Amino acid sequence: MTTGTRLRRRALLRAGLALGAVAALPSCAPSAPVDRLVLAGGVQPGVYINVARALAGIWQERLAPAAPPRVLTTAGSAQNMELLVTGGANVAISQVDVATDVAAGINGPAEPLALARLYDDVTHVVVRRDSALRRLTDLRGARVSVGPSGSGYQPIALRLLDAAGVGVAGLGARAGMGLPEAVRALREDRIDAFFWSGGVPTDGIRELADALPIRLLDLGDVLDRMRERFPVYSVGTVPATTYGLPGPVSCLSVRNVLLITAAMPDEEARSLIDAAFAAQPRLAEASPAAVTIDSRSAIGTQPIPLHPGAEEFYRSTKGY
Repeated sequence: MTTGTRLRRRALLRAGLALGAVAALPSCAPSAPVDRLVLAGGVQPGVYINVARALAGIWQERLAPAAPPRVLTTAGSAQNMELLVTGGANVAISQVDVATDVAAGINGPAEPLALARLYDDVTHVVVRRDSALRRLTDLRGARVSVGPSGSGYQPIALRLLDAAGVGVAGLGARAGMGLPEAVRALREDRIDAFFWSGGVPTDGIRELADALPIRLLDLGDVLDRMRERFPVYSVGTVPATTYGLPGPVSCLSVRNVLLITAAMPDEEARSLIDAAFAAQPRLAEASPAAVTIDSRSAIGTQPIPLHPGAEEFYRSTKGY
């Protein structure tokens, strides 16, 4: 078994997918109209849930579906992918690394396909401003939340800790808190640091920074190693002005994609992305992270292929 295969299998297990259930999905079936849009969103407060709600509102107004779109609050990317490929949702937002791992080996109607690249997530490692923690290696022996199972950022946190030579075993205590709980725990000094991956700025962290001076750990010393092992990641910078930081911080970034499955008819898929871009200012209002969403960058969903309906839309706008 190759290393890549082992990673994909571990990712499927982290996402909570029952391999037997996925294998039992029909390999071919005619595309049928979607009765109701169900969007797998994310945690509150967070960019995923805000963008999902904005999309639901846009589609309700512009497409007038028979039933109002429903937005699900979830732990994040891994749970969203589980919902998408098992039929619990027909639209999902996910980090492209998680989506790629889960999509491996899935064919037929359940195959995840992209409508658009949305924006890039940035991995935050948040500590109190008065903390002595400066680098990932300083987390050895610390109380750290790596994010909940089902989130997209827990796998990133574990990979970063491994790249830093700390690993989970090197932590003093490991917690699996979601963003709201981690924010409270840091304020109450119950943890020393927490991981989060989200758009910049993320509301929950901005609110924390308004109440408590914070810093983000600089990841520059492990980024080359991370990208060698996982080329899907990119390097970015969080400006100091984002959260009132002492200075800019080197970070890890990963693309977010808007996904449906091959079961979605081409015409409906095209209508969804057409309506979304027609009301793009509404997405920007939902979160500053969504300001960068446009039809030229939206085709960059690799290695997840675009849905044929989305391809038709981008060709018509000369974005493809």
